[in-house]
Amino acid sequence: MKTFSAKPSDIQKKWIVVDAEGLILGRLASILALRLRGKHKPSFTPHMDTGDYVIVVNADKVHLTGDKYNQSRFYWHTGHPGGIKDRSKGQILEGRFPERVIMKAVERMLPEGPMGRKLLTNLRVYAGTEHPHTAQNPEVLNVAAMNRKNVKG
Repeated sequence: MKTFSAKPSDIQKKWIVVDAEGLILGRLASILALRLRGKHKPSFTPHMDTGDYVIVVNADKVHLTGDKYNQSRFYWHTGHPGGIKDRSKGQILEGRFPERVIMKAVERMLPEGPMGRKLLTNLRVYAGTEHPHTAQNPEVLNVAAMNRKNVKG
């Protein structure tokens, strides 16, 4: 038997839309990373972008388990001495760009380097219910129905 290695002409990409309302962040991010990478397809090839395009709506209505809403923090540094800053996930979800919580969760589940950065461009996250990708006729992926633990109970 020969090992299958996908060529660019073999890759079939689909558009998928996911409604994040009421879903658990970590479980949602792992499913999105799997879809972006293409591991759900039999034609998966590690060095090729075989994944799908993913649209996430209602990103501001995602749930966190435990006390991650207050305790889990994002850190960055301004570049000046003593310039470390932080925000909790709850502050970001209530703030101006709540979609960044999902973007960071998925980014950390993808491979580092050029391949991971390329895969992250296939993810579109929107805080509201509207998205500008209706012309692509995205298929609906019901993450809540995959496992009862995916939904805040």
